[in-house]
Amino acid sequence: MTRQEFDVVVIGGGVGGVAAVRKLASAGLAVALVEDRLVGGECHYWGCNPSRTLLRPVEVFNLAKAVPGVREIIPDAVVNVPAVLAKRDLIIECLSDQDRTESLRQAGVTIFHGFGRLSGHRTVCVANADNSEAVLTARHAVVVATGTRPHLPELHGLEQAHPWTNRDLTTMTQVPRRALVVGGGPVAVEFVTILSGLGSTVTLLVRGSTLLHNLEPEARELIAQSLRSNGAEIHFETELSAVARPVAGGPVTATFRGRTVEVDEIIIAAGRRSNTDNIGLESVGLPVGGFVSVNDHLQALGVSGGWLYALGDITGRARLSHISTYHGRLVADIIAARTAGRELADSDLAARDAGSLAQVIFTDPQVVTVGRTESQARKEGYMVRTRTARYPGEVAFLALYRDGFEGWAKLVIDAKANTLLGATFVGPQFSELVQAATLALVAKIPVGLLRHAVAPHPTVSQVWDPLLSHESELAC
Repeated sequence: MTRQEFDVVVIGGGVGGVAAVRKLASAGLAVALVEDRLVGGECHYWGCNPSRTLLRPVEVFNLAKAVPGVREIIPDAVVNVPAVLAKRDLIIECLSDQDRTESLRQAGVTIFHGFGRLSGHRTVCVANADNSEAVLTARHAVVVATGTRPHLPELHGLEQAHPWTNRDLTTMTQVPRRALVVGGGPVAVEFVTILSGLGSTVTLLVRGSTLLHNLEPEARELIAQSLRSNGAEIHFETELSAVARPVAGGPVTATFRGRTVEVDEIIIAAGRRSNTDNIGLESVGLPVGGFVSVNDHLQALGVSGGWLYALGDITGRARLSHISTYHGRLVADIIAARTAGRELADSDLAARDAGSLAQVIFTDPQVVTVGRTESQARKEGYMVRTRTARYPGEVAFLALYRDGFEGWAKLVIDAKANTLLGATFVGPQFSELVQAATLALVAKIPVGLLRHAVAPHPTVSQVWDPLLSHESELAC
């Protein structure tokens, strides 16, 4: 067993942990990163990056089929799946973190490829891949950034059927001819979009009565319509009752509502679990298995001395990779300031993600959400007014982008402050609208003032125009 001391020890090498150690090292601190899988984490290898790589050809192909002058030359074409998978392999670096770890080492980060657990005050025990052990002591701080893993429902026969999770789908080497997807959230609808677009016949089982239950109702319905129009069969208020795979590698039989279907793969996209059940939280007096509650400086509540930090998914603030990266950079600034002897007020370097979270769901059409929905805002006690628009509508030129252009948007406005509380956009290529909405919300720009941020013509950004055009209602 070896013992080493560092200024900061980070447990978890996903996007948040990597962002933290890189910035801490650049500040001149001695930093250790502990990761038992690939450095770079879920998002890079099995999440956002490969899924978006698989979605992009589907998106472009559907666009081509909807543009006169292009669709005529591809009447019988299909997506070239081997080429899609080859591009995906490049993006995920063929599941190798060699270049990534070398880059961090050159930046001054010490990397431990092993499983890290808290073992008391500012102490982390590492079980290395070679069966050796190391005890790491942090002079200033320990950061927990262990992320999440897929949740698999307890159902007889499911484990033996070897269901796919996000890790299997995003790294698949061939596309199943028939697929059953379980789940109704963003991951599930993106997976249905991928599979349908690459040639699968897809059945979707949704436990609840709607898809994407945290979205505005109109957005949910548009996505359901889109999935159905692309061939998916959706069953709401439905759960699996039995699963069997009699022959390893053979077809799977799935039973729901007394009906049995045969598919080639079952994909589970029914939520995720925090990786906090085996990382030694009990050694510092924290409960095991749930979220690690933090303050706006991302310090774990309930641990004296302020030396333990947590970021990203395990804080419960958001399960989004870009928020984890934001937390990682922020926590590095906070720790660097404190190690330099700076006293931080509550508002100094405080996380400001509450109420302003932005997300894109890469279905076709795309969904952009920022901040609160109308129902969420009302539940929080805000006086609310809204603006909605359907497209093309007043923005008729949007039809030039594709035949069958259809979109919808909604602004949720604080009636007292006249600033945005939330925004939702649904439409083709609408993902690029997300940052404008996020800036308006975070900066608390008066809605009446936004109408003077004139979008150039002809661009998708002009979908803002009908939402902001009523000056008498939206004056500063």
